[in-house]
Amino acid sequence: MAYRTTERTEARRAETRERIVGAALELIAEGGYVAAQIAAVAERAGVAVGTVYRYFPSKSDLFAEVFRVASQREVDEMRAGAAATTGGSAKERIAGGTETFARRALAGRRLAWALLAEPVDPAVEAERLHFRHSYRDVIAEIVADGVASGELPEQDIDVTAAALVGAIGETMLGPLSPTQSLNGSRLTARPRTIDPDVLIASLINFCTRAIGEEH
Repeated sequence: MAYRTTERTEARRAETRERIVGAALELIAEGGYVAAQIAAVAERAGVAVGTVYRYFPSKSDLFAEVFRVASQREVDEMRAGAAATTGGSAKERIAGGTETFARRALAGRRLAWALLAEPVDPAVEAERLHFRHSYRDVIAEIVADGVASGELPEQDIDVTAAALVGAIGETMLGPLSPTQSLNGSRLTARPRTIDPDVLIASLINFCTRAIGEEH
């Protein structure tokens, strides 16, 4: 009986923790980190403020966990987008992963900005660096396969992958960047000046050219 009680208790704790993280993620996706104050998170999750602090001693701890959850999802989606062209060339896989990343970012601009560049505390910055490496690893794996098969020329795979991650992120910053509105602290999206399809096509073209082609 004690075992079953403990099992149920742990399941409830896990569900509550997941609900808190989900609530914080929703708020960040709507208005950035500033919108995810602990009281707002508690209200959205349907728990007391004290409950949030029992699971996450500080807002920094909560944001770091939200960042991990959201970023891992994006890394997984990018990897899936690259793998969607089963048996495809390295260039097709790079194109698939890049397009998946860019389209998801443009579809969820506020969250993408929070994950890519929004200023936040050191704990989240550390997670941001870790996940930049995760994106790099996805690209490095594809480039390595291309080099091994003879499709791509010999190159420093880690440098190529890191450079592409930087290029993709920098390209997306302009279209994603929020700007301060005139009516207070509310953040509003910058007017779209670039056609998304044109932007994505240009980004894919750059990335596929950058990895080279064996002649």
